Formats: sequence, C-alpha cells, structure tokens
Amino acid sequence: MRAVARARSAAAATFGGLPGDFWWLWTAQLVNRAGGFVMPLLAYYVTGELHRGTVLAGAVVSAIGIGSLVSGPFGGVLADRLGHKPTLVGAQVATATCMVALAYGRSPWALLLGGFAVGLANNATRPANNALIAEVIPEPDRARAYSLNFWAINIGYSVAMFSVGLVTLTGYTALFWLDAGTTVLSAVLIATRVAGPQRAAAAADEAAAGQGMGAVLRDRTFVAFVVAGFLVLTILAQADSGLPISMGVDGFSPSAFGRVVALNGIVVALAQLPLTRLYRKFPESRVLAASSAVIGIGYAVLLLGHSAGVYALSVVVWTLGEIGNTPTGFALVARLSPDHLRGRYQGLYQVAWTGSAVLAPLLGGSVIHAWGAAPLWTGCLVAGLVAGAAQLRIGTALDRRVAASAAAQPESASAPV
Repeated sequence: MRAVARARSAAAATFGGLPGDFWWLWTAQLVNRAGGFVMPLLAYYVTGELHRGTVLAGAVVSAIGIGSLVSGPFGGVLADRLGHKPTLVGAQVATATCMVALAYGRSPWALLLGGFAVGLANNATRPANNALIAEVIPEPDRARAYSLNFWAINIGYSVAMFSVGLVTLTGYTALFWLDAGTTVLSAVLIATRVAGPQRAAAAADEAAAGQGMGAVLRDRTFVAFVVAGFLVLTILAQADSGLPISMGVDGFSPSAFGRVVALNGIVVALAQLPLTRLYRKFPESRVLAASSAVIGIGYAVLLLGHSAGVYALSVVVWTLGEIGNTPTGFALVARLSPDHLRGRYQGLYQVAWTGSAVLAPLLGGSVIHAWGAAPLWTGCLVAGLVAGAAQLRIGTALDRRVAASAAAQPESASAPV
C-alpha cells in the first residue's frame, strides 16, 4: 500500500496541477514528432529514390539547416507580433505545405528551395511553442512543463524512428504525405483546443516603441546565456557528428552506432520524470550549470577507452546531463524575457540550437581528421565546465533581476494613474 501511495504521490508531483491547455500542447507535440518520418530519411531519399549524388543530398540537408538558422529570430518576431498561438498554427500549416511540395521536387533547385522552406517553416514553430507554454503555465511550474514537453519530443522521435520502415510498404511520396498529415493534425489540435491569449496589438505597440529584437540583443545577461548555451549544445551535437566518426574509426558498424545512440532515448524515457522531480528541489541556474558540466564529463568518458561499453557509458552520462539542461534552459529563457518579447527571446535562443547543429559537424570532423578523437573529447570537457561556470554567474545576475522586478511591481501597482 505504501508503494502505491508513493507512486500516486510521484505521479501527482509530475503530472498534477497543469492546465488543460498545456496537455493539448503536449499531445500536439507528441503527434507532430511521432510523424516526423521524412527528415531522418531525406539523404536516403535524394540518393536512393531520386538517384542523385551525395553532394546534392548534403546540399539539401544543408539548405534545411540554413532555413532553420534563419527561422529562430524570424519565428520569434512573428510570434510577438501576431500572437504565439496563430504563429504556431500558421507555421505548422506552412510546414505541411512545404513538405508535400518537397515530395514532388525533382530538379536540384526545387529540392534546395524546398529544403530551405521546410527548415524555415518547421523551426519557426519552436519559438512560438515555447513562448505559448510560458503563457499558459505559471512560473513555478514552467521547468516541469518544459521537461514534460522534452519527454514528448523524445517519445515521438522514438516512435518515428521505429516507423521509418513504413517506407518499404508505402514508398517515399506517401511518407511525405503522412508526415504532413500529422503536422496538420497537430495544428488542428492547437487551433481548436488551446485557448491562447491574443497579444499581437500590445506586442506591435512595444516594437514600435523600440522594444523589438534590438532590445533582446541589448540584454547582456541573455546574450551571455545564449553564448553559454551554444557551447553546451555544440557538445551535445557531437552525437550526430563526432561520435559516429569516432566509432567508425574504431571499427564499429553503423548498426553498432545505432544501438549505442538508442540508449539516449531509453534513458530519457526512463529517467526524465523522476529526475525532473529531483531537480525541482534546486535553483534552476544550478541545475543548468551542473548538467552542462555532466554533459562535458559524459563525452570525456570516451578518453577512457575505445570499447562499446565505454561508448555506451558515455551516452548514458551525457544524456543525464541533457535531461537537466534542455528543459531548464527553456524555463530560464521564459524567466528572463518580458511578456511582450517572449517570442523574440525564444527565437534568439533557438539560434544557439541551429547554430550548434551547423558548427558541430564541421568542428568534430575537422578535429578528428587532424588530431584524432582525444582532443575533441577533451575540448568537450573544457567547454562543458566553462559553460557551467558561466551559467552559475548568469544565474546570480538573473536572481538579482527577478528580485528587482518583483520589488518594483508593488510600487507600480500603487502609483497614481
């Protein structure tokens, strides 16, 4: 009976007290990610189905990356001007449209432009989605909400990866349509079930008064936060670049790499929720700093040897850091950002994600080619520790700012009108 009571208490602490709007956003996120079949298979599609060269395949993937890099600030500005919910729904419909168009592109230019459009539209949803979560969730529960959102992303991604075998039954064109269909379903759920507030007029007034993206860039605390986050995310992105290259050099097959990296999803699925309850006992800035250090240490584990067991241990360690780092980062962005600039703040933070995804493959491949893997893993350790130390300092500045804001509110409320 005590075990049952503890389980109920843990479930209530994890899932309880969050509004229905959040759970519809969570469901829409899960549906959208579970239908994300195309992106992981795009290079195979270009080379295998369209019989094009690997250079074009790489260029199409890069075009998606360029679109993603632009989409952070672009999507953030739209979210603040048009409203977070309309931007999210509109960007998802645009993503579905671009995805279907890409399915029928055949010339190199059509594929490149289609890839850029998909990257731009798909990633424009993220600032709006993260800002909308902050709108519907009170500040004390935001870290938990972003953690649950991260959990949905990973569950959905795992479902999508297990489902990619559908291509052998349906063909690639049908897979593009299925991907687009789940994106539209996600948009419909948000449009009909989430009662997001409309704040476009207020946002436009603030922007006209000089409170646009320039105000975000002048926020030195936040810019430092983005730079520190960029360091950590560049380390994490080695899972898609430095790690497979290193395992290949050590003689492991692609299937062995897949089995090792699959531990990331397994650990997230099993450990995300209990660790979220644990992390709530500590200040967010300390959780972020400690998790950044753990991510660096996780990659430094690879300095211990070249066996499959060492690679597996590394993935487990840095995944534990990722669990604390990713949702906490989004929660801190929500705390740092004024309401009328929340989309822009989330959009600039997304640049750290997309920028690291562009830099990490170049960095990882170049370092391993020139000096071997050991300097790369040492660099990951140093970067993780430096980022963690910076995040501790930023957390102190953030706490002072939040305290000053809270102290100013009563004065504003009592001021004569």
